[in-house]
Amino acid sequence: MAESISLETVINWLKEKKAENIRIYNVQDKCSYTDVIVVCEGSADVHNKAIANHIVEMAKQNKLNIISKEGMDYGQWVLLDIGDLIVHIFLPETRDYYNIDELLTKLVNKPLQESEK
Repeated sequence: MAESISLETVINWLKEKKAENIRIYNVQDKCSYTDVIVVCEGSADVHNKAIANHIVEMAKQNKLNIISKEGMDYGQWVLLDIGDLIVHIFLPETRDYYNIDELLTKLVNKPLQESEK
């Protein structure tokens, strides 16, 4: 996982900023560009920006390279690429509109609930 950062650590960073409805998808055998995709949501665009900024700051503190970050200006859908781990942060209605959980569930057959990891 990205420069020895654990999935559990990233999940804890999300929880520190009250991210909700966290789903974890292990795509290691299905995807060439990442091993794990984490999907979560915040209650408002400002909340999503705060979650994303916290992840970026914590990654910097842990000397991790954020390869890419998209959607930080608007906060409806933020994507953070930390190499072997990608984090999607959605508004609930945006998450529903794009139906990303159904797409990823079809890809991996079953998501890991945050509590199952």
